[in-house]
Amino acid sequence: MYIQWIVLFCSFGLIFSGWIPERIVGGDKISISSVPWQASLQKNGEHHCGAVIYNNEIVITAAHCVLEENPSSLTVRVGSSLSNSGGQLVKVSRFIAHEDYHWPKDFSHDLAVIRLQRPLRFNKRVNNIPLASSSPAAGTPALVSGWGTIGWRWPTSRSLLSVTLPIVDHFSCWKAYNGNITDDMICAAAPGRDACSGDSGGPLVSNGQLVGIVSFGAECAHPKYPGVYADVAKLRPWILQAINTI
Repeated sequence: MYIQWIVLFCSFGLIFSGWIPERIVGGDKISISSVPWQASLQKNGEHHCGAVIYNNEIVITAAHCVLEENPSSLTVRVGSSLSNSGGQLVKVSRFIAHEDYHWPKDFSHDLAVIRLQRPLRFNKRVNNIPLASSSPAAGTPALVSGWGTIGWRWPTSRSLLSVTLPIVDHFSCWKAYNGNITDDMICAAAPGRDACSGDSGGPLVSNGQLVGIVSFGAECAHPKYPGVYADVAKLRPWILQAINTI
């Protein structure tokens, strides 16, 4: 997602001078075959956000990636390491965003489920990933990938990038954001490494399971502010219900 948000939390005394929906900073190029669950959510033919393959008809992304969007303007590209060509390109049929996501009031419950117009063809470059049933412990390494920007106010990457980050303990992240981290969020950070603008909605993966969806951060790779992700294990019941409903 390319929109750069500037958010002022007056009631909490916290200024996000350039809060953005989270491209990979400090990462390396990666083949889509290494992360075959990775998808690009595209708007009017351009990369808009990341997304994750749940099954051959459903992908998961961040709520802020689809709110106020028309499904007819959205497509999903899978099976390519490039955001602008190759792989399979499928139109979006409809989507459901979490009913408790209320930006700019807060950023919790930042999840959405998308149904595609036709099934994906699974192969070594296109496959799904299971949802985590428990949240990863602090210090656990996790891989985030996407086509976002390589730094705050830098250009996006046409090639897929990834970086490994350790999970940050919830209390430390809560303190960093002056208490604006809720129970349905997890955080990950390392010096000079982070997700960034355009990575929103993409996967945070640990031990072969989807543990997080890229949500937000203060700038990118900011030393004081970890990257924040929707906690898939905490939001798993809603995801499964939405998939059955959509």
